[in-house]
Amino acid sequence: MQIILVSRAGKVPKTLDLTNSRLRWRVCGIGAAVVLALASIGAGIALAVASPRDRALVEIDSLHQQVKMQDKQLGELRDDAHRQLDALAIKLGQLQAQATRINALGERLVQVGKLDSNEFNFDQPPPVGGVEVTDGSSAYALPQTLDSGISQLATQFETQQAQLSAMQSLLLNARIDSNLKPTGMPADGYISSYFGVRADPFDGRAARHTGLDIAVPYGSAVHTVAEGMVTYAGVRSGYGNVVEIDHGNGYMTRYAHNSKLLVHPGQHVRVGDEIAEAGSSGRSTGSHVHFEVWHNGRVVNPLAYVKNHR
Repeated sequence: MQIILVSRAGKVPKTLDLTNSRLRWRVCGIGAAVVLALASIGAGIALAVASPRDRALVEIDSLHQQVKMQDKQLGELRDDAHRQLDALAIKLGQLQAQATRINALGERLVQVGKLDSNEFNFDQPPPVGGVEVTDGSSAYALPQTLDSGISQLATQFETQQAQLSAMQSLLLNARIDSNLKPTGMPADGYISSYFGVRADPFDGRAARHTGLDIAVPYGSAVHTVAEGMVTYAGVRSGYGNVVEIDHGNGYMTRYAHNSKLLVHPGQHVRVGDEIAEAGSSGRSTGSHVHFEVWHNGRVVNPLAYVKNHR
């Protein structure tokens, strides 16, 4: 088979002999190159058309991965928050138990201190008030149950603090008053002579006895019955060796007929301090302690004071 190519320019026609193997291979190669070129062009066009969609799919897949990662992190944060809330709830329960113990202690102190139970009622919060101040800002809100428990506990602690502070002041004042008031016996013995008119042990005449005589063995310890300041320690006529103590609030006590004095004027003494040793000095028939109580410059019957207890 031959192909004759005729030119319009009047040139000599060219004849292509397809029986020639070299020519056939050349024609096949040119055809194959044309086909490959066309295929490449088509693939390029198809890729250009499809690339936006593929890029979108890749981006969507990346977003899915990020969402999964954030969801995992959120789950971890949620679990951590739950653990923290559980720990906070446990701590709240412990604080509530402590508040219950404080309430029980406060009620016990009210009973021991003989205070007004209506004034110190640990079951009711004290009346408080004030102007509400808001700054318009919003804060993180705890779960309602937990937030309510914490608020109630904080209010309860404030109530307890206020009541215990007031109770402390009252009990402290009561303790000071109690320590300054003559109370109890100055020595371990029995009352051998009472306050008031009696027959004088030396001449038998009626005479006024200004204190109590407490019979004790010679050398027995004599204790102060209240806190105060020693104003006199020496010898007085009829009293022998005597100690006088000013307790404030108008009270003064006198301890007479001692064999030995253990304190000196100006010395501060507390309840129960040993101030002398009993004896029979002065106008006395035997070893005993003559005990007097003075209030606002007047001698009073010590019996009510020695029978009282702190």
